[in-house]
Amino acid sequence: MEQRRLTKAVRVRDLKIGGGAPVVVQSMTKTDTRDVKATLEEIQRYVEVGCEMVRVAVLDPQAADAVKDIVKHSPIPVVADIHFDYRLALTVIKHGVDKLRLNPGNIGDRSRVEAVVKAAKERDIPIRIGVNSGSIEKGLLHDLGRTAETMVASAAKHIQILNDLDYDQIVVSLKASDVPTMVEAYRLMAERYQYPLHLGVTEAGTIFQGTIKSAVGIGTLLAEGIGDTIRISLTAPGEEEIRVAWEILKALKLRERGANLVACPTCGRLQFDMWPVTNELERRLAKIAEPITVAVMGCAVNGPGEAKDADVGLAGGKDEGLIYRHGRMVRKVAQKDMVDELWKEIEDVAEEVRLGGQGAQGNHA
Repeated sequence: MEQRRLTKAVRVRDLKIGGGAPVVVQSMTKTDTRDVKATLEEIQRYVEVGCEMVRVAVLDPQAADAVKDIVKHSPIPVVADIHFDYRLALTVIKHGVDKLRLNPGNIGDRSRVEAVVKAAKERDIPIRIGVNSGSIEKGLLHDLGRTAETMVASAAKHIQILNDLDYDQIVVSLKASDVPTMVEAYRLMAERYQYPLHLGVTEAGTIFQGTIKSAVGIGTLLAEGIGDTIRISLTAPGEEEIRVAWEILKALKLRERGANLVACPTCGRLQFDMWPVTNELERRLAKIAEPITVAVMGCAVNGPGEAKDADVGLAGGKDEGLIYRHGRMVRKVAQKDMVDELWKEIEDVAEEVRLGGQGAQGNHA
């Protein structure tokens, strides 16, 4: 792991992005923004699994007006996604949105850009310049083709517009569905600018393929010290995006949230039906916010050691297993009782952590 690149700090409501702050996890609502109730319910579900900032699509004036109530009741900062119509940006700024995602070069002549920047300055609202490989300006595509360098050139063009207006509360993203292009674009941007970077592999795909693409692309950059906030783009409920984001951060030891499930890959030494146990535990552990480690091991080779090292562990044997808690064997259980008995210990240990104890990982950032 390389040392994190120090970027300019930008504040979004009570969140700090860049400047050495922890990497922020965000997602985007998939409801119709005009349906305030459904959107707020979705945001609440996101918060429960660790979302720290949320983006909403603003397609028309009705959606822009809905932002007022969404911002008022959202427990986390709200970002308005604006394209082309500068009036929508002015409306959501008036309604107290916490951040804008737009490209100033796409909202019309200089007077319109000036109007948006002036309003954003008055309210201390940052702007994310969001470059996607699939929607780069035709002129740049003609000159440079669809490359990482083209994406950086597009971002530079938009940055210059804002800098000319004495505005520097900027976050930049350079997303591509092609992972090598995305990685190269962010590396180039990190070399040339100190603005905080929002990482993402756009249109990554289904939970299976999209998770792999995102883990490779975002994980590579984070391991190099690049990136201040992340969003996983999956063709799936937003809760899945947030869970994947946290698993990437946990794998790199950048942040800790929720349970770390250690489970052996299984082999011919396995003597109990392990897959149903791990699958059910993974489902239940999604509700645990405390950073504890749970181990489910299938044989006598590594099982007892891994189980003892975890906060709660199971070392499986023939149709039964031994449950460990903080390194001490507490009882033997039959296969049919494994999940429920483990869950009792997990909930107890999670409560310990909530009350000031410490899990095996020892990092509750």
